[in-house]
Amino acid sequence: MPLARILGDDPCVAIPRASNFPAPALSAGQGLLEVEKVNGRSAATRVMARSPLRILTPRNCPGNAAWVFTSTFGGGLVSGDHADLQARIGVGARCVLATQSSTKVFRSKTAEITRQTLSVSIAAAGVCAILPDPVTCYAGASFEQRMRIDLDASASLVLVDWLTSGRKARGERWALARYASRIEAAVGSKLAFRDAILLDRDPGPIDGLHRMGRYDCFGLMLMLGPAVAATAEGIVSWDAGQPIHRGQDVIFSISPLAGGAVIRVAGTETEAVGQWIRQRLGFLGALLGADPWSRKW
Repeated sequence: MPLARILGDDPCVAIPRASNFPAPALSAGQGLLEVEKVNGRSAATRVMARSPLRILTPRNCPGNAAWVFTSTFGGGLVSGDHADLQARIGVGARCVLATQSSTKVFRSKTAEITRQTLSVSIAAAGVCAILPDPVTCYAGASFEQRMRIDLDASASLVLVDWLTSGRKARGERWALARYASRIEAAVGSKLAFRDAILLDRDPGPIDGLHRMGRYDCFGLMLMLGPAVAATAEGIVSWDAGQPIHRGQDVIFSISPLAGGAVIRVAGTETEAVGQWIRQRLGFLGALLGADPWSRKW
């Protein structure tokens, strides 16, 4: 598929303007996104992608942020696919980066691994909310993802990353072959957060009692930066007063981080975890000018 450049005359889609950089020659699966504050509002000023990656910037965007959704041709990632998105959030700009639906990873029929990478830089006073739907690995899928977020000292980030057990109704509960994920966030030149997960069958069944057990959805939330620091502190304080009961269907842990917080959650049902995440991130409506989930479900 030829290089796609998505631009339009609607300010919610994009505002064409001169760039200091020439249009790069993208490889299959690569994407480029630039969001800047133009005439008092945030807009996607450059959006480029090559198949199988798609980048959508819907019209009639609510709030004061640029809304960007990623998707793939064919409804998912197949063996050997590599979706690689590089994004830059400009000075004072705000962006919601989400997915059109859950990221489906199909069975790997060869030794090739399906990969997904995301690199985001957030300039001074910028805000980026990365809010994808969960990753769902089908039986036999082999998937790796890498995320790297670089923030200016005055920039802010809200990141959600979550994983389901697969197509449980089809008997594919934790039937994936391999899942590997690494997330890094740096403030200035200093690494502020790193998280790594590896799930494979070498130590035994992934759904074993001392591995995933009875839980079918695991999520991570990361909050960093001055725009979310007070809210993160409030969530940490809220957690201190929560009771713990044996056999809870949703469990969580919340840890303070310099300028933010790290939240981990697990549940027996994906819907319950999703609802819990949305409750904790209810403050995003005020930060972005609109509830990021109000028109999605």
